[in-house]
Amino acid sequence: MNIQIFGVKKCFDTKKAERYFKERKIKYQLIDLNLKGLSKGELQSVKSSLGLKDIINSDSKIYNSLNMDKMVNSLVREEMVLNNPLLLKTPIVRNGKFATVGYCPEVWGAWE
Repeated sequence: MNIQIFGVKKCFDTKKAERYFKERKIKYQLIDLNLKGLSKGELQSVKSSLGLKDIINSDSKIYNSLNMDKMVNSLVREEMVLNNPLLLKTPIVRNGKFATVGYCPEVWGAWE
């Protein structure tokens, strides 16, 4: 398994995801979205697993300030997510081609 957790340090669900993998002694890589976002390839992988609409946090302040609700073109939306990683819901947990958003121990258990 090659687990990546995309989240922010202050997110409760991100902390729970980290704890889940620590308790099971599963190695993971934490990517803090405050410091670094997803690469284009990582976004494509997550998007193919979950869909772009499901990973964007439409309740965030940055979503409203960027007028994301008025953007119809998915390529423009993807570019906005790449440039503004805090638009993402957290945590996004990725294992190769598979990904989840939020705290999903029932799915992660099937990965083991």
